[in-house]
Order: sequence, then structure tokens, then C-alpha cells
Amino acid sequence: MVDGIATPTQDLDRSASEARLVHAWRSEQLRSLGLPFVLADVFADVIDWRALSALIERGCPVGLALAIVR
Repeated sequence: MVDGIATPTQDLDRSASEARLVHAWRSEQLRSLGLPFVLADVFADVIDWRALSALIERGCPVGLALAIVR
């Protein structure tokens, strides 16, 4: 930071850090729905965990729900 102004690389570092935190949170949401760690990590940025959750809450098996929302 120069004179209180963030440099472009600091902004990129912050964005990357925030993206990692969001990815980890999404992955955790998917794991809480029953997905194994590897699948949760792979699909964290690809699928809507809320849609997956809604299907599972209605009794849809996790594998089928995952196939539907992909």
C-alpha cells in the first residue's frame, strides 16, 4: 500500500483470498449435504448448493440431486 492506496497486486491478492474463502465455504455447505470432500471441492464453484439442498430435503438421493443440478 502506498500512501493509503492499495496497489493493483494487493487488490488481486485480496480478491484471490476472498475467492478461496468463498470456495471453502461453498465446499463446506456441500459436505454438510453429504457430498464427499473431493466432490464438494470439485463442485463448490460449479453448482448451486441451495438447489442441491432443496432436492435433498425433498427426499432426492444425493447422487441423483447432484446429477440434476449439474
